[in-house]
Amino acid sequence: MSAPPSPFSPEEFFARAGRRLSHAPPGAGTGTFGDDTLNPGMIPADMPLRDAAVLMPVVARAEGATMLLTQRTPHLAAHAGQIAFPGGKIEAGDRDPAAAAVREAEEEIGLDPAKVATVGYLPPYLTRTGFRIVPVLGRVEPDHRLTLNRDEVADAFEVPLAFLMTPDNHREGSRVLLGAPRRFYEMPFGERYIWGITAGIIRALYERVFG
Repeated sequence: MSAPPSPFSPEEFFARAGRRLSHAPPGAGTGTFGDDTLNPGMIPADMPLRDAAVLMPVVARAEGATMLLTQRTPHLAAHAGQIAFPGGKIEAGDRDPAAAAVREAEEEIGLDPAKVATVGYLPPYLTRTGFRIVPVLGRVEPDHRLTLNRDEVADAFEVPLAFLMTPDNHREGSRVLLGAPRRFYEMPFGERYIWGITAGIIRALYERVFG
C-alpha cells in the first residue's frame, strides 16, 4: 500500500488552500485579525486604516512546497531588518489586493507576475500602526528568477511549508513596546527570526488551511 500524499506537496497544499480560502477580496464586513488578536484593545475601534496587501508566495517545489520570504534592509524607516512578505499600499491603479501584492513583489524582488497565480485571500490583518493588510496566497512556479531591489530588500529566502505549518514551531513571544508589553507569534528558523506581523499572518494561514 502506497503512503498517502504529503499535505505539503504542491498538489495537496494548493487543493486544500483553494477549498478553504476566499476566492474574492475581503469586503468591508469581513472578519479581521491582527496585532490585537493576542493583545485585546491594542487597536482602537475608530482608528483610521490605510489599505495594503502582501503576497504570501508559496513555491510549488516538487520535493515540498516552500514559502518565499524577504529580509528588509537595515536602513528603512519602518521594520528595518525584519523578515517580511513582499507587499505595500494598495494604489488607485491596482485592480484588487492581489494585483497590488503581485505588483509590489515585482518591484521589491523582481518576481515575474507571469510566474504567480492567485489562490485565495485571508481576512485582513490590522496593525497598531494603522494598516489594514490583505494577505494574498500565490502559487509561484519553481523556475522563477528574482532580482532584489537593494534599496528595500537585503535578502530573499525560502522556508519549507512543512516547518511553517507545524504548530509546534509557533511560539508566543513578548516585548515592551510603547511602554506596555506586547505579545506576538515568533517562528525562529535557523538564523532567521520570523515574528510579528509576518508570523501572525503565517499562523492565520495555518489556522485557516489546516486548523
